[in-house]
Amino acid sequence: MGPVILLVEDSGDDEALTLRALRKSNVANEVVVARDGEEALDYLFATGPHAGRDPRDVPQVVLLDLNLPRLGGLDVLRRIRADERTRLLPVVILTSSREEEDVVHGYSLGANSYVRKPVDFAQFTEAVQALGLFWLLLNEVAPRRRA
Repeated sequence: MGPVILLVEDSGDDEALTLRALRKSNVANEVVVARDGEEALDYLFATGPHAGRDPRDVPQVVLLDLNLPRLGGLDVLRRIRADERTRLLPVVILTSSREEEDVVHGYSLGANSYVRKPVDFAQFTEAVQALGLFWLLLNEVAPRRRA
């Protein structure tokens, strides 16, 4: 197992599709799934049900949906970028949103990439495969901060 991927996705169908596409692309990394924005922040900052986790062990990449319950994806991204511990964490917005405003806001808040989920499974698998290749194999991550 390699470093963790944090998938922030509230749709069970999209979660299953993403996990299937990752497996089909031979991505062996552990995938932690957060089903809303608050749960994602609890995981990242080791609060709530994740209080025992070392918050310095950040995921290699966050795959972030925008339309989430409790706390939306753009608010999650804002909090990630506002904290020194997660400021450099790669965040890929992976959403079905077709709103140009979401793209602009995502990038202005510091998203590393914005990918629209294709409806077709084959295209979706190709997109996830390309994401995995780049973010898990080619991208050089920022060094882990010392305590």
